[in-house]
Amino acid sequence: MTDRPVVELARRSLTRVMRQPSLIVPPIVFPLILLAINVGSLDAAARVPGFPADSYLDFAITFCFMQGSLGAMIIAGTIAAADVQTGFLDRLALAPVRRSSLLAGYLASVLAVSLLAEIGYLAVGFAAGMEVKAGVAGVLVLLALALLIAAAFALLGAFAGLRAGGGQAVQGLFPLVFVFFFLSSILLPRELIQHEWFRTVTTYNPVSYLVEGLRSLIITGWDAGALALGFGLAIALALAGMLAARAALRNRLVRT
Repeated sequence: MTDRPVVELARRSLTRVMRQPSLIVPPIVFPLILLAINVGSLDAAARVPGFPADSYLDFAITFCFMQGSLGAMIIAGTIAAADVQTGFLDRLALAPVRRSSLLAGYLASVLAVSLLAEIGYLAVGFAAGMEVKAGVAGVLVLLALALLIAAAFALLGAFAGLRAGGGQAVQGLFPLVFVFFFLSSILLPRELIQHEWFRTVTTYNPVSYLVEGLRSLIITGWDAGALALGFGLAIALALAGMLAARAALRNRLVRT
């Protein structure tokens, strides 16, 4: 089988997203608004002894990339749920299309929006004085890791949309995942967290290592350990999401 189904499904998915600004604007604008609020209110934290970054902006901009991944989850889940509700998947069951092709189609639109958002985050960050210690190559690796994380969360969203068949389940994931974000080292480094229970939670929270993998390229440079954990967990999450989404899609595609 050629890649024609993937191309057509990706084109269809991207066209649908472009026709819905409500799916594009929030993942780009809202993270930047929250970044401005956090930097404005927590900038003094950068002067605390032992703080790992020269400015709080350099430390906190990874919040944008992680929140953007939540946007990717919502986009993929919304599109998948709509395909269930409109009967598109039922019609697709009669065509010789692999499940992986349909999932790739969902991911194409999500990653396109995610890349656009990530370039916007970097542009705002550089304009505000951000420095990436890993240099130009580090920026490319940062984008690659951020896209991988976005793909992982998008597959989680696709699974929720396909399994539940409605947008409510996808929307319900947002606050749940957001809690994991705030129980990570996304706003403060783990070594400076005073409450032992909070430090323990952030240490066992896998989101912390996704955040720290991204952040290391900005504030440290080339940290092999942080990057290995970041990429490793992102790949594991993406594989788990892929398997879950494929299983949910298999249950939806009843071939005749």
